[in-house]
This record gives sequence, C-alpha cells and structure tokens, in this order.
Amino acid sequence: MIKLAVFSSGTGSNAARIIQHFQDHPVIRVQLIVCNNPKAGVLNVAIEHHVPSLLIEKEQFFRGDAYLPELEKNQIDFLVLAGFLWKIPAELVEAYPRRIINIHPALLPKYGGKGMYGHFVHEAVIASGEKESGITIHYVDELYDHGQTIFQAKVAVGPDDTPATLARKVQALEHKFFPLWIERVVNGNVSNPR
Repeated sequence: MIKLAVFSSGTGSNAARIIQHFQDHPVIRVQLIVCNNPKAGVLNVAIEHHVPSLLIEKEQFFRGDAYLPELEKNQIDFLVLAGFLWKIPAELVEAYPRRIINIHPALLPKYGGKGMYGHFVHEAVIASGEKESGITIHYVDELYDHGQTIFQAKVAVGPDDTPATLARKVQALEHKFFPLWIERVVNGNVSNPR
C-alpha cells in the first residue's frame, strides 16, 4: 500500500476530493492529514472520512525535526500539498525527493511565490487583465511554487469575472485533475513532465 499525507491549511475541499478518489483504490490511500491551523475545515474533513490528522506548529516544522519522525511512523510515501500555506523545509524535500507535489491556482511561473495563494492569486490575475488562468501541478522544492511542472490546465478569464467567480472555475479544475495526477505521479506514469 502506498500511503499519502495530504497537507492543508484551509477548508479541505481538495483534500476531501483526494480522499474520496482513493477511498477504494487497491494500492494508494490517504493515510494522514497534516494541518498547521487548528481552526481549519480540513480537520473536520479528516474526522468525517476517518483519516488521522496531525496538527503541526511552526517552530518544530521549520527549526525542529520537520515532523519527519511522525511521517516515518505513519509510513508515508508521498506528500501532497492541497492548499498548504507554509514553505516545505529542506529536510522534507531531501527525505521525499520528487515525492512531494503541490497544486497552485494559476499558470506558473506567473502569479506564484510568497503571499500568492487563494483570492490574492485571482485578484492579481484579474487586475493584470489576463485572458486565461488555471492550475499548475508541480513537484516541490525549497522555494515557493518553483519545482518542475507536471501538468497545467487552463480556463478563460471573462470580462465579467470577479476573483470569486474565477476561484470557482479554477477550483473545478483542481477537483477534476488533482486526484488523477496524484495517481499518475504515484504510479510512475509521468514520463515527461513539462
């Protein structure tokens, strides 16, 4: 069994989709939800789907052991970032080479980096007059939104779009593609990442 840890800081809509996708999978399952926000909705998602959760704090994550012993104890094979707002420390990047993937709500390299998450991304896309936005699924390295791109999907930005309407379009892409591409990466079916 290949075990995933899903890292999330927010409501957990992507985490819920990922859990549902792998619920009856023969070889892949979500073993752990990792969260840095004690009020995040993703913790309720974990309870609802009977997935153990790990609440982490900044000092230990960045200056301690990065919770690597807890991940090893849970026999975690891959880390999946689904709305996780902290940068991943070097210890985890080294422990999980090309086994940490993230989804970003824009077409990287545009609109990535520190502070570029959620509505901030959609506001920036609209303010810049972009005609399209979308999602980027990528490997994680020590920098924000920097690792090698695995997959992108695009959506049109209409003249009447607001950050909220664009967010809904982008989230629909996330829910459709992220679980499928996690499965492809885990199964080694990503022969030629872009």
